Amino acid sequence: MNHAIIWDCHIHSSFSGDCETPAEQMILRAEQNGLKGICFTEHLDPDYPPTPDGAEFSLDLEAYRKELFRLRETYKNRIQIRFGIELGLQPHLEEDFRKLLSEYPFDFVIGSSHLVHGYDPYYPGFFQGRKESLCYMEYFESILENLACFSEMDVYGHLDYIVRYGPNQNREFSYGRYQDILDEILRTLIRKNCGIELNTGGFHYGLGEPNPCAAIIRRYRRLGGEIITVGSDAHRPELTGCSFSLAAEILRECGFSHYTVFKDRKPEFLPV
Repeated sequence: MNHAIIWDCHIHSSFSGDCETPAEQMILRAEQNGLKGICFTEHLDPDYPPTPDGAEFSLDLEAYRKELFRLRETYKNRIQIRFGIELGLQPHLEEDFRKLLSEYPFDFVIGSSHLVHGYDPYYPGFFQGRKESLCYMEYFESILENLACFSEMDVYGHLDYIVRYGPNQNREFSYGRYQDILDEILRTLIRKNCGIELNTGGFHYGLGEPNPCAAIIRRYRRLGGEIITVGSDAHRPELTGCSFSLAAEILRECGFSHYTVFKDRKPEFLPV
């Protein structure tokens, strides 16, 4: 793999409820794919409702930390490994998350919207009998609700996550259609010193774009946004570093000369 981005800052393993791959297999494939560093960001979604497929998003934090620190030592001369988490944000969880972040030495924290008022748009039932554009608007409104309560993450994950799963995906979606609320989200993030990520998962979901789309990333930059991480959202080894050459092109086209990685919750800026 030959690209300008050598860090994948959004990777899952079997510690996440929707992944079955052991962390060591993810590490080995990331190394094989030419990455110099990765950050595991396992899912923690408290109060996730019962699902049609029985998915659970609890996380054994002690087991995760112990195994990751062991692997970090084992592979320290081959690839850098950092300790992160992806928090499933909901307004009522703010105190729980503040307590969690004071207790664990994470390098990097993603805050993501997976649930919209208790429902995950991953499941088709979220859209049944409803206008797709209104579902998308409700999703973006829920991001503002989360940010009003909690903004102690380092970046907000895949800002337009919902378009992966809409009946028409992004065929009728654009930044311009939701410009007012997206601008409010981006300005709020910048004011709170919280970044965004370029999540290449959108490519392997068939969108032809990352999440969020390039137009949102471009607008974030024009509004003064500086912090942007790059992650594959890989749940399978072969997806580590996926579409990173495209990610580098998009970052440059959107006005970035750098991307961001985190260590001990502090940003480091690397050239792109």
